[in-house]
Amino acid sequence: MKNPLRYQLSEYDCGPTSMQNAISYLFERNEIPPEIVRNIMLYCLDCFGEDGRSGRRGTSCAAMMFLSNWLNSFGEAGHLPVSSRYLSGKAVHFGQNSLLRDALNRRGAAVVRLDLEGWHYVLVTGIKDHLVRLFDPYYLEAPFPDPAVQIVTDCPDACNRLVPVARFEQES
Repeated sequence: MKNPLRYQLSEYDCGPTSMQNAISYLFERNEIPPEIVRNIMLYCLDCFGEDGRSGRRGTSCAAMMFLSNWLNSFGEAGHLPVSSRYLSGKAVHFGQNSLLRDALNRRGAAVVRLDLEGWHYVLVTGIKDHLVRLFDPYYLEAPFPDPAVQIVTDCPDACNRLVPVARFEQES
């Protein structure tokens, strides 16, 4: 049984929520070992807020890189058929021969860090017709402010937004 993807519990846990959603998207509930859930929460929420309180600035890139390497090793050890690769800089794009597009075309998923008036992690689950399917773990009560971003309500186990690829290829 697939679980519906989850929304974050606080203002800070988009990183671990997106990583857990990636595992939930890729595997059936009974296939997911507890070590995955434990280690996602253990390695994330490592940034300190301006007041010095732990977790108040979410999850660092270093923590996501470490978690990606751990997931890959976990898969190589035969515990779960999973592999992971951390991409950064110019390697992160949706071009025709990109690693991201290749992973999505093979029914994979990607946890992506975006700048939405502050750093934020989302889960990307597909790309079709110049639209990126993603699940944003931040629950919105109002409509999304950008009219090019479509809200999806009938696909709780895969996406809640459709975003033009062009939005990912710009820095503004």
